[in-house]
Amino acid sequence: MSSTAPRPARSTARDYFESICVAVILALFVRTFVFQAFKIPTGSMIDNLLIGDHLMVNKMLYHEPGLPFAPSREVERGDVVVFKFPEEPDRDFIKRIVGLPGETIRFGRKQVFVDGVRLEEDYTRFAHGGQPAMREYRVPAEHYFVMGDNRDNSDDSRYWGALPASHVKGKGLFIYWSYAAPREEYLETRLSRRALDLLLLPVRFVSRTRWNRFFTPVE
Repeated sequence: MSSTAPRPARSTARDYFESICVAVILALFVRTFVFQAFKIPTGSMIDNLLIGDHLMVNKMLYHEPGLPFAPSREVERGDVVVFKFPEEPDRDFIKRIVGLPGETIRFGRKQVFVDGVRLEEDYTRFAHGGQPAMREYRVPAEHYFVMGDNRDNSDDSRYWGALPASHVKGKGLFIYWSYAAPREEYLETRLSRRALDLLLLPVRFVSRTRWNRFFTPVE
């Protein structure tokens, strides 16, 4: 009578290694195709989004149709989107969609007109009275015209032109954390200063967290 030799037991180290590999692969998949965390470093979207707001971005919403488990739609006017900055594609920006492909945008004097019709915008902020003169721009095909809500403090399509549709990464969903810190702290690049801010984070966490902004939808 023959007997089958027992299979060697898998080592605990190998089990841990495989679990870590699976977790990393899933995290990379989610980060690449599903959701992305994004931090607001400037005041271009005040009062809707504040410096230090941490957002969750839906990267599946604008995908090509064909995935039944993930509903999709076209980019719409009013969407707050995260995108690759055309002049520096390794940087991410966040702005609001104002103009769609083929539309003619006229802007200035605290107003925006789309194909001659005034756009109602209850989300804008003007610190210095707005642009004194009206300017006109026709949005090319497969591009969008984007603007920050804080119109006097936003580097947007008024200065660098329309946004290619291929640069759009996703739509802002909600704020999952908001941490009040000056703009300079978020834009700091010196390693020593960033290390110091990281060390001080546990001390500052309670006092600087804006608790009332947790899970606020991006609108």
